[in-house]
Amino acid sequence: MNFSQWEPHYREILDYFGFSREDDEAAARMLASLVTRDALPTLSTLCTGSDVTVCGNAPCLKDELGTINTNSVIFAADAAADILFRHGIRPAAVFTDLDGATDQFLDMNEAGTIMVVHAHGDNMPLLKYWMPRFKGPVVATTQSAPLPHVHNFGGFTDGDRAVFAADALGARAITIIGFDLDDKNVDPVKRGKLFWARRLLALLGYAC
Repeated sequence: MNFSQWEPHYREILDYFGFSREDDEAAARMLASLVTRDALPTLSTLCTGSDVTVCGNAPCLKDELGTINTNSVIFAADAAADILFRHGIRPAAVFTDLDGATDQFLDMNEAGTIMVVHAHGDNMPLLKYWMPRFKGPVVATTQSAPLPHVHNFGGFTDGDRAVFAADALGARAITIIGFDLDDKNVDPVKRGKLFWARRLLALLGYAC
């Protein structure tokens, strides 16, 4: 999904949550200033023509680990990466706005896991803290207008952004596990994010 296709949905999201586009754009510029290498070619090669499994961070992920096709390219949404890693699975890429980042992310990144780091209006302190610590491959993303080496594949939450990226980069098939978009045990903001995740995934033909 290119930005002209994504922007109407982005504007709706801003209105829905009352988020600031200016803050998103400032965060994207900050992330751009912190990017020292762009691993997009590597991420694209992983996706093109491949089966991709996207692992969300819902509590059901632990029960669904046995369904993972370990021959597929495995993407993790934020803290789902730690769960996978503890079960002996190092994801090929972690899609994160860094609010669930741990030192295990550093270990995975040094071992070759691509960190797909997302900028938005309220995570600038996290960008400053974590970006200089990643020594392995990094791809930078934004939900606002893309910049040189800061990409926008579409999507809003960590999980659906991973699906949008896999789709945009030419995955042959995408399997989604660890998603619970009906979770009622969340705060109102999170419930709104789950609503938008479902709505956006439906654009790609996925019903969760």
